Amino acid sequence: MNTVKSIQEVRSAVAAARGQGMRIGFVPTMGALHEGHRSLVRAAGKECGFVVVSIFVNPTQFGPKEDLSRYPRTPETDLAACREEGAALVFMPEVETMYPPGAATTISVSGLTRSLCGASRPTHFAGVCTIVAKLFNIVEPDCAYFGNKDFQQACVIERMVADLDMPVRVVRCPIVREADGLAMSSRNANLSSEHRRQAAGLHEALTLAAATIRDSAPPAAEVIELMRRRLDESAPAGRVDYIQIVDPQTLAGVEETDGPVLVALAVKFGPTRLIDNVLVGPED
Repeated sequence: MNTVKSIQEVRSAVAAARGQGMRIGFVPTMGALHEGHRSLVRAAGKECGFVVVSIFVNPTQFGPKEDLSRYPRTPETDLAACREEGAALVFMPEVETMYPPGAATTISVSGLTRSLCGASRPTHFAGVCTIVAKLFNIVEPDCAYFGNKDFQQACVIERMVADLDMPVRVVRCPIVREADGLAMSSRNANLSSEHRRQAAGLHEALTLAAATIRDSAPPAAEVIELMRRRLDESAPAGRVDYIQIVDPQTLAGVEETDGPVLVALAVKFGPTRLIDNVLVGPED
């Protein structure tokens, strides 16, 4: 496994792999790798002979009052994880490499970014789209792998890829959870022991919502209220950012739950913001 910091080193390594007839798989990350990230690298390795992982804490997707400085950084263990999972190349650029002086271009996707995280983090997805587009241009992968915990992010990237005719296939992979159901996230490391215990309540609320919808498909407002009550009981320290039930294609809010729906939430424990979701319907 090689670790590089420059764009030219990535392009040279990828070109050499292509020259050997290999498909290129790509896993973009912000580091602090956990089993969810590892599962993406493994998925890439099953389909592609040359797997690239990027580790870059992207400043442009954090708002001015968000947790950029607190975002966990564990480069040594990250590199060990990449090596163990069979990555061929790890790209760890400096901020100045990705955003050189004078950089003035951003990419934004409308519509899909109005709800869920886009409503409470209005600059977030422009930062995500811009960095992912830059990384796609640098790595030029055949396939790129994203986890469904960030369901909205995957939708937005798929839209960007389609709209800009990018020659990459976006592959979505299942959410990986802890034993108590908490979705794995790099931010989990920032939770206190009590907040970590209560954070399992997010999955409890989602599981309750999914079971209720499958059983009787009540109006979305009733399901949301049911989830709020459960969170009040199981995660009283959490501050709800949003609970929404949306169409899984358009991400627009729905009033009824008798078709495929995405139930999603974001909850803050202190400064740490956690997200999770469950898809309910024929394809869940």
